[in-house]
Amino acid sequence: MPIPASQPLPPSADSAAAPADGTVTDRLVEANRRYATAFTDPGMDARPVLKVAVVSCMDARIDLHAALGLELGDCHTIRNAGGVVTDDIIRSLTISQRALGTRSVVLIHHTGCGLLNLTEDFRHDLAAEVGQRPTWAVEAFKDLDEDVRQSMQRVRTSPFLPHTDDVRGFVFDVTTGLLREIDPKS
Repeated sequence: MPIPASQPLPPSADSAAAPADGTVTDRLVEANRRYATAFTDPGMDARPVLKVAVVSCMDARIDLHAALGLELGDCHTIRNAGGVVTDDIIRSLTISQRALGTRSVVLIHHTGCGLLNLTEDFRHDLAAEVGQRPTWAVEAFKDLDEDVRQSMQRVRTSPFLPHTDDVRGFVFDVTTGLLREIDPKS
């Protein structure tokens, strides 16, 4: 069974929709040129000021810096589909902690996540369509709270992470903008 193609959404007034004579990437590159004309080197290094790494879903509705009151340079932001703690997230957190000084980890899943509706069948359908089995797992889930707990556990038990005493997990509500903290023991 082929993977259904996503229907394009109408662009919002402030989105990076493709100009009539180019691609979305062309528009982004042009926006960067305008940005660079007024850019001033902030004089910071790669070490986050607040010594925190935030792991979240890649969902475009979540503006992490605004939602958490963060400024440029405050944190490392690590995003993937679902905000799931995978081997690559552990890799990034390990570099963040061991090479760049972070001590805290904040994990954020969200309501209305696309992974709530997927199963590993997605992976099998993809393999049937392209003729090659993906090397990665979908990491779909049915219970947001339980997946946040699993993500916290993966971080806390990783032998590569020296700082696991300040690991907290949350669910971001995309309709209210509020975070709800998840008890790791429930």
